[in-house]
Amino acid sequence: MTDISTEALIARAAALVRPKKLGDHLAGDVGCALLAADGHLYEGVCIDVGSGIGFCAEHSAIAAMITAGEYKIDKIVAVWKEGDEVYVLSPCGRCREFMRQVHPDNIRHTDVILGADLVVKLADLLPYDTWFNKTPG
Repeated sequence: MTDISTEALIARAAALVRPKKLGDHLAGDVGCALLAADGHLYEGVCIDVGSGIGFCAEHSAIAAMITAGEYKIDKIVAVWKEGDEVYVLSPCGRCREFMRQVHPDNIRHTDVILGADLVVKLADLLPYDTWFNKTPG
């Protein structure tokens, strides 16, 4: 796979959303699909458990990518569903920083899908990132 449309990536993420109760907690209510720079597709779901040890769907998909030996993200999207309605989610601050730290090129080159007609670079979501914006010298 070398490319996938925004709509298709949103649909892949939505297909992953299958909420499951884990005792008092929930897993799988957010799905994430990402296209790595090498053209491979990776997917993941969130796991919300207590004591702050859960993780976002983006972390799950990125972990799958890293497991396969890839680090550069071309496109990424996370979604939540209510009935047949699909809602694209903006990555939380922890996910934004995680993407940035996985590979230095991600800040400039990763497309973050925020809607069917709205795609921004990761740098747009971290505009005051001191690592990216530091002045040489």
